[in-house]
Amino acid sequence: MITDKFSGQVAIITGAGQGIGFEIAKQLSLAGAAVLLNDLSEELATRAADTINSLGGNCYPIAGDASDIDFIQQMVAEAVQRYGKLTIAIANAGITLFGDFLNYPAQSLQSVMNVNLQGSFFLAQRAARQIVKQKSGGSILFMSSVTGHQAHQDLAAYGMTKAALEMLAKSLVVELSQHQITVNTVAPGATLTERTMEDAGYQKTWARITPMGRAATVEDVANAVLFLVSPDARHITGQNLVVDGGWTAVSTSPY
Repeated sequence: MITDKFSGQVAIITGAGQGIGFEIAKQLSLAGAAVLLNDLSEELATRAADTINSLGGNCYPIAGDASDIDFIQQMVAEAVQRYGKLTIAIANAGITLFGDFLNYPAQSLQSVMNVNLQGSFFLAQRAARQIVKQKSGGSILFMSSVTGHQAHQDLAAYGMTKAALEMLAKSLVVELSQHQITVNTVAPGATLTERTMEDAGYQKTWARITPMGRAATVEDVANAVLFLVSPDARHITGQNLVVDGGWTAVSTSPY
């Protein structure tokens, strides 16, 4: 259903060619926002935007590396040139490179740090500069993970970056609240996406160990994101919302 809850809002969403990012972009756009949809893959970005537009949304694809600072600035400039402003920035792009700590290579660590931290940090910075200039407030959201709360096998580097994003959101409260910019994080647990469903046992395993009896859907996570960047959450900032069906309360190992 198309609504006008986000009418007049302009959003950048990184890593949104599929999965959680796509669902966020779709829901935001169908709720009235103009969305600049980023993905590293031009094919995925274009297909995702075309799908959203065919449903009645207003979405423009922009392919590129969301960890590259120059490209981040280009996205902000494109949003402003195309839609006149920027009010919402969602740093959804991230990579997961598994590996045991004792043998984890420097190149893998740098890649995870670049995308998950550098890309998120500078998207927030460049978006905040634009929102401050507009003097009308806005929202920034980082995509964290339950691995930033509970240890997972072979995910020391990834979990470290996700925990760091939650601290970044808290830190930015000090600097951005005076400009009426909220900064929050959402931490999904096991979620059914194109990537996770490549594992034949994923859905069954997480249904067994999640208190609510199933893994999250992309809609579950997108619903949480839309709340935190909506006018309904204008007095909520520096917070993290876990969407995991209760898994972190019990932390049953999937291994």
